[in-house]
Amino acid sequence: MSSPPAVSTSSSSSQPSFSLWRIAVPAFGPSLLFGIGEGAILPIVPLTARELGASVPMAALVMALIGIGSLLNNIPASMITMRWGERWAIVAAGAWSALGMALCVWTSHLGLFALGCFMVGMSQAVYNLARQSYMSEAVPVEYRARALSTLGGVMRIGMFIGPFLAAGAVHFFGLMAAYVLGIVAVAGAAILGARIPDLELPPAPPGQAAPAKPTIVSTLRDHRRVFLTLGIAVTLVSAVRASRQAVIPLWADHLALAPSVASLIYGMAGGIDMLVFYPAGKVMDQKGRRWVAVPSMLIMGLAMLLMPLTTGAATLLVAALAIGFGNGIGSGMIMTLGADHSPRHGRAHFLGVWRLMSDIGASCGPALLSFLAGSLSLAAGIAVTGGLAFAAAGVLAHWIPRRTPGHES
Repeated sequence: MSSPPAVSTSSSSSQPSFSLWRIAVPAFGPSLLFGIGEGAILPIVPLTARELGASVPMAALVMALIGIGSLLNNIPASMITMRWGERWAIVAAGAWSALGMALCVWTSHLGLFALGCFMVGMSQAVYNLARQSYMSEAVPVEYRARALSTLGGVMRIGMFIGPFLAAGAVHFFGLMAAYVLGIVAVAGAAILGARIPDLELPPAPPGQAAPAKPTIVSTLRDHRRVFLTLGIAVTLVSAVRASRQAVIPLWADHLALAPSVASLIYGMAGGIDMLVFYPAGKVMDQKGRRWVAVPSMLIMGLAMLLMPLTTGAATLLVAALAIGFGNGIGSGMIMTLGADHSPRHGRAHFLGVWRLMSDIGASCGPALLSFLAGSLSLAAGIAVTGGLAFAAAGVLAHWIPRRTPGHES
C-alpha cells in the first residue's frame, strides 16, 4: 500500500481554497472513534474493578489511573511524536489503547486490570498531543481555531455517544462487551489515522543552517514567558473545566433531586456544550481569541457563583445550561492558544509542556473542590471554583495577544 501524499506546510496564503470539509474524515474521524472508545469504557471501569474485588476507594483509584497515565506521559508523548511524527504517533496511540483495553478484558487480576487502565491513559496523552500538533501544522492559521474547536467538539461527541453504545452492549453481553466495543473503536481510529497524510516541513532558507534540534529543557527556557503567563491561565481553565463535571451532580444531590433528574440536567448541559463549538471557533478565527476565551470563563464563573443559590431542578438547570454553554464555546481554546504560541521546530515538545500544565489543572481542580467541600461546605467549594474562572478570565484578557500569531499584519 502506497503512503498517503504529504501535506505541505507552507504559508497559508498559498492555500486559498482550503476547506475543513475536505479533511473531515482523516482529520476528525479518528477523534470521533477515539472518543467513542474511551467513552464506552469510562463508566464501566469502576464497576469492573469492584467485580475483581476492589473496595470503593480502590475502584476510584483505578479509575483515576487513566488520568494519571495521561498526566505522567505528556512529556514522553512529545518525544514519541518528535521521533516518529504525528501520523505514526496517532496510530501507536490507538494500538496501545487497544492493548490496554484488551488487558482489561482478558485478566481477572486487579493489578493487571489497573495496568490496562494506566495504558489507556498513556495512549490518551500521545493521541491528544499528536492530533493537536498535526492540525496546528496542517491547517492554515486563518482556519486554526475552527479546526481545533471542531477537533475538541468531535471528541466530546464521541465521549457522549460511547456510554450509550456501551450500555446496549453491556445489556446483551455483559460488562466485558464495553471493552470490546472500545477496542474496535480505538483500533478503527488507528487504522483511519494511518491514512492521514504526512507533514512536510519547509527546508531552511538558502544560506541558513537548519535550526538546532530542540529539547524539553531548551523549550522550557526559550518559551518560559508564555508558560508563566498563558500557561498559568491554561492551568486555571482546566481546573474549572474538570470541576464542572462534579459540581452539577453534587449540587443536585445536595438539593435531594432524584438521580434521574440529576442525570437529565447533566445530559442537557452536555448537549448544549456540543452544539456551539464550531460557531465559537469561527469567532476566534475572525475576531480573535479573546472574544471567546474570556467570555467562556466569565460565563462559567458567574454560573458557578450562582449555583449555590439555586433551590430546585428548574434553577439548577439554568445554571447547568450556562456552564455547558460557557464550556462549549471554549472548546478547542486551550489547543488553539497552544498552537498559536508553539514554534514550528519543536512544536511537539512545546505542546507536551502545554498539555502537562493543562492536565495538572484538571487534576488539581476536583481535588480543591473536594478539599473545600470537606473542610468548609460544598457551596464554598463551588463558589471558589467560580472565582478561579474569573481569575482565568483576567489572566486570559491580559496575556492573549491582540493579534493572533501568524496572521498577516
